[in-house]
Amino acid sequence: MGSAPRIVLNGQAIEIGEVSAATTLLDWLREQVGLRGTKEGCAEGDCGACTVVVERLTAEGTIQNSAINSCIALVGQLDGLGVRTVEGLVQADGALHPVQDAFAKGNATQCGFCTPGFIMAAYALWASGETYNLPKIHDSIAGNLCRCTGYRPIVDAIIQAGLRSGPSQDPIDTTLHQELSSIERNEGTCLESTNERFYVPVSLAEALEVRAAYPDALLLAGGTDLGLLASQKRNKLPLIIHISKVKELNVISETPTEVTVGAAVTYTEAFNVLVKLYPNLAGYLRRLGSEQIRNMGTIGGNIATASPIGDMLPVLIALDAKVKVSSASRGRRMIAVENFLVRYRKTALAQDELIEAIIIPKLSKQLLFFTDKISKRRDQDISTVCGAYRLLIEDGIVREARIAFGGLAPKPQRAIAVERALKGRPFDEETVAGAGEAMQEDFQPISDWRGTAEYRLIVAKNLLHRLRFRIARPDLLAEVDMI
Repeated sequence: MGSAPRIVLNGQAIEIGEVSAATTLLDWLREQVGLRGTKEGCAEGDCGACTVVVERLTAEGTIQNSAINSCIALVGQLDGLGVRTVEGLVQADGALHPVQDAFAKGNATQCGFCTPGFIMAAYALWASGETYNLPKIHDSIAGNLCRCTGYRPIVDAIIQAGLRSGPSQDPIDTTLHQELSSIERNEGTCLESTNERFYVPVSLAEALEVRAAYPDALLLAGGTDLGLLASQKRNKLPLIIHISKVKELNVISETPTEVTVGAAVTYTEAFNVLVKLYPNLAGYLRRLGSEQIRNMGTIGGNIATASPIGDMLPVLIALDAKVKVSSASRGRRMIAVENFLVRYRKTALAQDELIEAIIIPKLSKQLLFFTDKISKRRDQDISTVCGAYRLLIEDGIVREARIAFGGLAPKPQRAIAVERALKGRPFDEETVAGAGEAMQEDFQPISDWRGTAEYRLIVAKNLLHRLRFRIARPDLLAEVDMI
């Protein structure tokens, strides 16, 4: 493999020297480069104080700007990309960027600790060229917390920045395209330091070769979960294989009956395709982390970590999705998502395998599909209970049902007894009540700080009643489902 990772930092191409593979981008920026505008608040991707913008060249030759949490991103993940920090927005003559200027003049800051993160989240929206509206603005800063300023002046400042000028007048370094082109490469890289290696393969063949050679290595995609091993636990990570640059794992394809999402495709990249095929996923996906998290996180990573509260897992189980896994010696095999999850945080993935793609069946016109997420706060929160439901109802009778829940067991799983209680019966209040009573045959949840076992079962039962109202009286929940 090639040399050390190269990035474009605030418009200037540089090569990262010897650094621990477990170094977060935030620590590297603050402690080794001296760019201390970016702050650490929570060290787990929840508060947004660490937000920076990643710049990448698209296949069309344009520059894509994406806000990410630098506290949970490792420096090796940024090979071949640009990183823009709050210091990199200031123009050569010292003038503020329009976003910074709007915040300063709009009284959108008090103590200022959260401000750099808000600035960078707002800049990512500003640089995208997307039409400004309140829902989009609220989405863009849903991953940023402010304790003293209040969100109204911050939102007003973002609106003002959008009115003043657009990306076509961006004062950011005009040579950025050239700098990003200069660090592109067609071969993998390896960041090495004392007793540590961080591999960044760019092809599936490379990735499988490295995986076979180092079966104990940590497989890393977006890092929105595993990044906490470095940011909070400060673990030593001697071997990492970062698969997000593997071309074959970054593809979305469709046939008339299914959609295939590469394991390294981010939620942001998959959003439009998934919402087009499964419209009721729109609100659900917008609550899956923040824009910073969705710009990093992958569906493949959500499956691989096998979290009992992984938001996409009940969805994939209810849709009867499959996982395509690959090995250098044994080739490919397909595993149903419900069978891929073996037990708490344990999957069926062998040591020499990696996830190549997720294959999701499309819905026929007769099938109904809905999702729910219950959490302590609306945005940026992990689930207490999440559910997904695929139903076929003909003449008022439930002919088919696939229902899955997360948060009720050591792993997300199907509600087999609930499905059995629904099939062949009219989808009315009596049937739904009976299906709710069957819930305890499927799940024996635990109590923790997110909710008691009793609460979780009550919530799950109530979600079945909500599902009935969604189908029988869609007008009652139309506004809720659009959120």
